[in-house]
Amino acid sequence: MLHLFLLFSLREAEGFKDQGNAFYVKKDYSEAFNYYTKAIDACPKNASYYGNRAATLMMLCRFREALVDSQRAVRLDDCFMKGHLREGKCHLSLGNAMAASRCFQKVLELEPSNSQAQQEHKNATAVLEYERMAELDFEKRDFRKVVYSMDKALGLASTCHRFKILKAECLALLGRYLEAQSVASDILRMDSTNGDALYVRGLCLYYEDCIDKAVQFFVQALRMAPDHEKSRLACRNAKALKAKKEEGNKVFKNSNFEAAYRLYSEALAIDPNNIKTNAKLYCNRGTVGAKLNKPDQAIEDCTSAIKLDDTYIKAYLRRAQCYMDIEQYEEAVRDYEKVYQTEKTKEHKHLLKTAQLELKKSKRKDYYKVLGVGKNATEDEIKKAYRKRALMHHPDRHSAATPEVQKEEEKKFKEMGEAFTVLSDPKKKTRYDCGHDLEDDSNNMGVPGHFWGEWP
Repeated sequence: MLHLFLLFSLREAEGFKDQGNAFYVKKDYSEAFNYYTKAIDACPKNASYYGNRAATLMMLCRFREALVDSQRAVRLDDCFMKGHLREGKCHLSLGNAMAASRCFQKVLELEPSNSQAQQEHKNATAVLEYERMAELDFEKRDFRKVVYSMDKALGLASTCHRFKILKAECLALLGRYLEAQSVASDILRMDSTNGDALYVRGLCLYYEDCIDKAVQFFVQALRMAPDHEKSRLACRNAKALKAKKEEGNKVFKNSNFEAAYRLYSEALAIDPNNIKTNAKLYCNRGTVGAKLNKPDQAIEDCTSAIKLDDTYIKAYLRRAQCYMDIEQYEEAVRDYEKVYQTEKTKEHKHLLKTAQLELKKSKRKDYYKVLGVGKNATEDEIKKAYRKRALMHHPDRHSAATPEVQKEEEKKFKEMGEAFTVLSDPKKKTRYDCGHDLEDDSNNMGVPGHFWGEWP
């Protein structure tokens, strides 16, 4: 009776298998899976049924489940060549190249001329080499090479989460945040508890200066994987960076600029890899430098910010203002042009026009410097300065000097006269201050004679 029952079960199982084969040929893998499962239920000790279902699961890209079925198949029949081959392919697709290599070696022991096993064995060896290269390049911080190696490895191990995560982490470290987030998000859609993917999502947010959100992902990653050291370190850095930056902002608002400079410097030392946050910190420190009357220091910090983020408008504006303050107008114009090309606002246009005007004015004689007065000097101050310098450079005072000295003093005396002619005339002074050319008036510019009669 038992014999008849087993015979009936075997026939039923074979029928299910045949139906499964028919659906497999039609590429209806879901139905094929269902019938192979029925065959296994009817006859659970048949290695080929597990092998068939494994093949179907592989076509459905369910490699972990396919791996389990392949392993069951070879446990039932150690000489089941297709079972070993499928197990190896599953291992390889999941990134377990060493295990895959052992499976393909087993196939080659059973059939040394098996060309598929030979090729797959070469593929497994290649993946191991890409892993080795990626590990070395990561230690060297050559993240572009790591991405290259992982792309090559994923061409042979398409569903390996480990390779995808390493690629995503390196993309984040290269500043390619959208690509990194896309890879991590794809993994999280399949496995929301993946601590590595949560870490990479947090890393992208952290590097984009979204520190609060980043901390949430790091905490979640540590909840899923308490020993995730990278998340622990990143979480600590993120919290320290935020605290130090906020402390610096607070003392800056209270006009304690020395303390602000120190705190921003300490914040910059926390994580050199955080490009966006560090760009902001450099710009903040540049603002402090300007407040401390250290324009060269401020320019250096703004330049550091721009090197980290060449789209950082605020850093260009701060540096341009510092250039204006020290009368390096060409550099200021260059920065304002960059700003205006990026953001064509009325304010930026006005700043550019002002810098261009100052540059134009700087290329003329500076009559204020000739007289030794400031640009806000009053009419009386201009007159006094003129009289003092006129006495100093008058030709009569240098009649006994060498011809060279006389010529130089005469030149200075003439320039001083031109300067006074312009600055003592309200209309000419206004035109001069506005940057207008005064060549038309140059023939009338000489030493104002009416002052001579007032001197003793």
